Amino acid sequence: MAKDKLQRKREGFEGQRLIVLPKKIISDFLIKDPVTRQIYITDIGYYPKAMFHYAERPNGISQHIIIYCMEGYGWIEINKKRIMLSPSQFIAIPANTPHRYGADEKKPWTIYWIHFKGETAAFIVDLIMKNSDDYKPQLAYNDDRIKLFDDIYFNLEKGYSDDTLRYVNMIFYHFLSSMIYEEKFNHTEKETQRDVVASVIELMQNKIQTIITLNELASFANLSVTHFSALFRKKTGYSPIEYFNHLKIQKACQYLSFTSMAVKELAINVGIEDPYYFSRMFTRLMGISPSEYRKRNQNINALTP
Repeated sequence: MAKDKLQRKREGFEGQRLIVLPKKIISDFLIKDPVTRQIYITDIGYYPKAMFHYAERPNGISQHIIIYCMEGYGWIEINKKRIMLSPSQFIAIPANTPHRYGADEKKPWTIYWIHFKGETAAFIVDLIMKNSDDYKPQLAYNDDRIKLFDDIYFNLEKGYSDDTLRYVNMIFYHFLSSMIYEEKFNHTEKETQRDVVASVIELMQNKIQTIITLNELASFANLSVTHFSALFRKKTGYSPIEYFNHLKIQKACQYLSFTSMAVKELAINVGIEDPYYFSRMFTRLMGISPSEYRKRNQNINALTP
């Protein structure tokens, strides 16, 4: 056991990459700039086949941590629970949370890791936790996600200009969104395996000029109305009919912006026969009437070269 403790190390792995942003850069710019103060990277690194990698922080640290395991295995202890980490899984560790972690002795992990802070950072971590199981959401491998990390690292290596700091932290938002909303990030790769909610939304888009009942949508999904409604709301945050109405209004906005179609005709083209009902729905969702919306967008278009 004593020998194992001597071998353990925080860093120093062949092929590793590591950047720690200076405290002065953080205090003078990152926490003050309107863009970066929302969320910003403080440390970033890549440890390939990190044999004997080990870290222990009894009081946690002030930053949030993400560790993304590409290959090999490792473990983490957090909130008195030991969790094993496998390829294509990542760990989110909230700030100020006691933890320790290490690489597997036989097949040590290869990891990408980032420490970050900011005004919205805790909220982002909460989103990750809601979509995760035991702190470790499963991710499909995606070259585009790794390219985002590499782009962040490459630019930080060139220095800390204001533009560079804004750019990399905007990319970091995209990197985080690829983890939280993986289905949306991988939409092109999963085109042949689309879920039932995505199929229903596509049906809605194709039938935007019609009236579709809840029963018809549930039947298309081959689910009971109750099960379908619960599934759809969980996935989108809205009931199926409410979501369909949002799509209708979205289409109506396009008609108002790009055609001279009368409101009555426009309403029919989005499957609403009563123009007064359409106008009330439009005003409720958009905050202005259809005619006001058209006038406003005509003024904007007139000013656009």
